[in-house]
Amino acid sequence: MPHAEIVIVGGGVIGLSLAWELAGQGAEVLVLDKQQVGREASWAGAGMLPPGNLAQALSPLDRLRAFSAELWPHWTESLKELTGIDNGYVMCGGLTVSLGHESCRELQTEWTSEGVALTELTAQELHEQEPALSPEVTEGFLLPEMAQVRNPRHLHALKSACVRQGVTILEGQLASEVERSGSKIRSLRTFEQKITGDRFCFCTGAWTPSLTTQLGCHIPVRPIRGQIVLLNTGAAVIRHIIEVGDRYLVPRPDGRLLVGSTMEETGFEKKTTVDGISGLLDFAQRLVPSLASAEVEQTWAGLRPMSATGLPFLGPLPECDNAFVAAGHFRSGLQTSPGTAVVMRELLLGQEPSLDLVPFFPRTQSQGSAS
Repeated sequence: MPHAEIVIVGGGVIGLSLAWELAGQGAEVLVLDKQQVGREASWAGAGMLPPGNLAQALSPLDRLRAFSAELWPHWTESLKELTGIDNGYVMCGGLTVSLGHESCRELQTEWTSEGVALTELTAQELHEQEPALSPEVTEGFLLPEMAQVRNPRHLHALKSACVRQGVTILEGQLASEVERSGSKIRSLRTFEQKITGDRFCFCTGAWTPSLTTQLGCHIPVRPIRGQIVLLNTGAAVIRHIIEVGDRYLVPRPDGRLLVGSTMEETGFEKKTTVDGISGLLDFAQRLVPSLASAEVEQTWAGLRPMSATGLPFLGPLPECDNAFVAAGHFRSGLQTSPGTAVVMRELLLGQEPSLDLVPFFPRTQSQGSAS
């Protein structure tokens, strides 16, 4: 019967990052996943890493993002030193632009209020930055500290780092039943075995409610499908990440380019559709007309965990002394994974948290929702 000091359920970017953090502090950690680790929403994302300014960030989520932005370069260096794997982190800069009726003025005001480095650009300056942009683009701004990472490479590095640090990883093991005694979890049951631990942390994304409701705590997280297209342009067509509202282009140094993403309420139906993919291709061609001749190399979809509160749930589960949750990051899971891992490691090991976690705590209905 496997046993660990800390059992992490869910091996996405949040679960693996937390496992690495904990193992680095000498904790005995076991990660349990229903399939290969890192193959759900973490794998499907585009790897955009927005900047932040921790000194001026106002909202809890902005502070978590800013804290994570500070950690990313250090994490990248440490992972490469330990594993030899380059996760593709690069500070490529980002352009946020207007297209048609979608203005970027409100976003510009939000970034400015946070004190993030930003340069407003004229139409001419935008096209000097990215000559391939459509003439329709006449308004935008530059975020020079916007970065990106290659999701699959980063997850590969995290898994390798966890193994090297002594983390036990059990793949293809679906946690179907939580066994509780009094105010504590005693074990988790899979179809094959029972797993015991001293503390348990649920990093299970959109699937979190199916487990936490067994502990009397409903975590209001639901799946939102996002479809993405991978293009191969042969050589780089653009240099910056380009965002228009919720949609984006993310160029890779090797000439590939990601186009994303849809936001669809389809339950747990993870598939690509003609409507979704054609809409993304139309958007890409409208923004950068020369992409009409690019090769469509691959398409895929992921299920992002949207929280009903607008914040991820980070903290102890109510009325359960040894259970914690880190789930519901929606579109910010990858970008906030280092900060999430650090604060959850601190919480699990009884250390002083680097951020105020109270706004993220899950609550029972009688306690009200997180705000």
